[in-house]
Amino acid sequence: MSRPVTLFTGQWADLPFETVCKKAQSFGYDGLELACWGDQFEVDKADAAYCKARKKLLDKYGLKVFSISNHLVGQAVADRIDERHKAIVPAHVWGDGDPEGVRKRAAAEMIKTGEAASRLGVSVVNGFTGSPIWHLAYSFPPNLPGMIDEGFREFALRWKPILDAYKELGVKFALEVHPTEIAFDIASAKKALAALKNHPAFGFNYDPSHFGYQGVDYIEFIYTFSDRIFHVHMKDAGWSDGPAEAGVFGGHTEFGTKGRYWDFRSPGRGNINFEEIIRALNRIKYDGPLSIEWEDSGMDREHGAAEACQYVKSVDFPASDIAFDSAFDK
Repeated sequence: MSRPVTLFTGQWADLPFETVCKKAQSFGYDGLELACWGDQFEVDKADAAYCKARKKLLDKYGLKVFSISNHLVGQAVADRIDERHKAIVPAHVWGDGDPEGVRKRAAAEMIKTGEAASRLGVSVVNGFTGSPIWHLAYSFPPNLPGMIDEGFREFALRWKPILDAYKELGVKFALEVHPTEIAFDIASAKKALAALKNHPAFGFNYDPSHFGYQGVDYIEFIYTFSDRIFHVHMKDAGWSDGPAEAGVFGGHTEFGTKGRYWDFRSPGRGNINFEEIIRALNRIKYDGPLSIEWEDSGMDREHGAAEACQYVKSVDFPASDIAFDSAFDK
């Protein structure tokens, strides 16, 4: 099994799309995971001709596309909307800023994203869901009975029409389980699936970097949701062996600030055990892309992206289809 190694363009959206293609080719990538912001993949322009042109440009640089990602708009579907969202969603989604209007327009945009993915010929849309109850993650003042369950019901009510549309399109939505989302660990991911009655179009974009520093078993996540791992991010995080000035919650500091308990790292330079991740992915027979979402505040991104590509290719390996000692059975 030789899984393609792709580069997520979300952290490169300040550059023109063709420039990103050139760089990805030079770094050694097999393809791209296209972000739906910047000019990487523009949902509002993504008719058949646009999608054909995008694939032609990818072909020019020997690159494939296996998924697109619309984290920023997805965040607004079920979130408690405030002025922060204006900076991350397109102007036509923000509109007049009325919170319910923003949520409804974001939901419509996510359906359009699924339609665009289908025209592009990919079957996975990665993203965020937002959460109406993230502010209740730390239960003080104590959460009242039913508040959490009501939040999951609201999430399901807002996302089910999107997922129904995806099912009709033959497209799956892969939530990147992450703080601020409806699911941010194994327990909450189980609740999200249950709220959606195990909708067949809903699964996960597995990203271990969001689990390790929390103390979540990121290997067990793969086994628990083996039939729901639709996409994989190879992203690393490093965390302190001892106490830090800013703990797990970050102390209202920016990424890269000295004294943080944890931070994102270029793959292979943090604490995530990618060897065990590959073994687990082999066991569940995951054969999709290994996509590098590159983030490291302390490293030049071009150096890091090139290094990360080679690292991930070196750590991946095919599973054996025979027992190692079967050669003795002669």
